[in-house]
Amino acid sequence: MRERAKSGQQQPVDDSYSRWKNVVPVIYDWLANHNLVWPSLSCRWGPQFEHGNHKNRQRLYLSEQTDGTVPNTLVIANCEIVKPRVAAAEYISAFNEEARSPFVKKHKTILHPGEVNRIRELPQSNRIVATHTDCPDVFIWDIEAQPNRHAVLGAAVSRPDLILTGHQDNAEFALAMCPAEPFVLSGGKDKSVVLWSIQDHISTLATDSETTKPPGSGGSIIKSNSNPSEGNDKPADSPSIGPRGIFHGHEDTVEDVQFCPSSAQEFCSVGDDSCLILWDARTGSSPVVKVEKAHNADLHCVDWNPHDQNLILTGSADNSVCMFDRRNLTSGGVGSPIHKFEDHKAAVLCVQWCPDKSSVFGSSAEDGLLNIWDHQLVGKKKESGPRTPTSASGLFFKHAGHRDKVVDFHWNASDPWTVVSVSDDCDVSGGGGTLQIWRMSDMIYRDEDAVLAELRNFKSHVAECPSWQ
Repeated sequence: MRERAKSGQQQPVDDSYSRWKNVVPVIYDWLANHNLVWPSLSCRWGPQFEHGNHKNRQRLYLSEQTDGTVPNTLVIANCEIVKPRVAAAEYISAFNEEARSPFVKKHKTILHPGEVNRIRELPQSNRIVATHTDCPDVFIWDIEAQPNRHAVLGAAVSRPDLILTGHQDNAEFALAMCPAEPFVLSGGKDKSVVLWSIQDHISTLATDSETTKPPGSGGSIIKSNSNPSEGNDKPADSPSIGPRGIFHGHEDTVEDVQFCPSSAQEFCSVGDDSCLILWDARTGSSPVVKVEKAHNADLHCVDWNPHDQNLILTGSADNSVCMFDRRNLTSGGVGSPIHKFEDHKAAVLCVQWCPDKSSVFGSSAEDGLLNIWDHQLVGKKKESGPRTPTSASGLFFKHAGHRDKVVDFHWNASDPWTVVSVSDDCDVSGGGGTLQIWRMSDMIYRDEDAVLAELRNFKSHVAECPSWQ
């Protein structure tokens, strides 16, 4: 099984990084670079809580993977998101990769029991997140009710608001929250996929007053059987629940899981056995469809299209991304993807569909690149941007701002075409990581005719302006 950011071969990214820096003001509408003291293996957007004329403010979830001298942490940050066409090109080009961005500020620190390998937010509540660490359990946190802690040597870890049990071995990376209902899905080294419902453990505050309650107000919305006077320092004191179902079908570690966007009963999983499996909890604990050879190596990640629920993406250690149509999948044999997207030079670690256009998705890899693809461009003679004989079909943007493996990224559902990405820079800097928040220029993804019309209008405007000399 891969160790996503805990090990891995350093890729030659210096050349592409240097070329990228030269074109930053041209291809980005906004870019913020934030140097991390400790590497983070996960990054997720939280709720947007303030709207301004030029900037919005939004929660951002990160982790700090320490060396043991201080506790590992789950970090809740406040992030300022500059609105489209506000940032000046001079500012965008002047970023310092060694600096800490003024747009990202810590709001709260939770001392996490073990490393934070994966963070996932609950769509039904803007206060609940789940985390995976190097143990069999899933931790559920009410991040607004948790006290702010200081990460110092010897400090007791924070206590999760709820613990989900059911795995028989460590479950480190595979974690998903259901968009339809408050269900949680996990996979682990025990080769199983485990499903929980936390519906009965979240109070009605989550639905009755969530939209009117600002972040940071009120007590925990997770029902607890523990005595508050006992403190908040031992995970073992947290309430726990068992699984709703355990599903068997993989022959090796389950590396990623994802719900069908419209159902809490349908989900998929991928693993180190090179299999893509589709499940339906209503039909039992066995696979509905098992694609035995979805890739030619371990599968690291999977995502289900929220706009077209027939399309599923998988990323693999064979450096490729495959797109499957579940209507064409049959059990056994080699998987037959609609298309295989090949451009990365190292293992793909994360794939995610874009919430703003149904045919667009991103993929990040150990080669230090985050590629943006549009499957509608595949097979077309005329694709957006300059084409070279070596250009990959469907690829229309490369984010090359990281100097080491890009371990995670997340599209911002509240701010169109805005992405947060994080890299583990231990191999190039000896420690730490890089967080980047960025938005490509809208002239890259907008309709070509609309872009050309805008440029013509701008040219006419410039021509009509009186000379300043």
